[in-house]
Amino acid sequence: MSITAEQKQEIIKKYGRGEGDTGSAEVQVALLTARITNLSDHFKTNIHDHHSRQGLLKMVSGRRKMLDYLKKTDINRYRDLIADLGLRR
Repeated sequence: MSITAEQKQEIIKKYGRGEGDTGSAEVQVALLTARITNLSDHFKTNIHDHHSRQGLLKMVSGRRKMLDYLKKTDINRYRDLIADLGLRR
């Protein structure tokens, strides 16, 4: 249901802007996207897990806010990120 430490390090290495960068908007959005994807797979088998669904909605909202921030501050980084992650917007 959650991502492993190895997967997390891969995402940080791929989307980080520098060595050990875990706080940039790109890294945070990529980590949230990985967690959202894992939870979406979880709901295919556990349809009645409403507590986790609440957490999923909070993660989606947080990702949306982070993407809005990135779009407002640097449109090119925003476009590159959504293209790389395969997000609709």
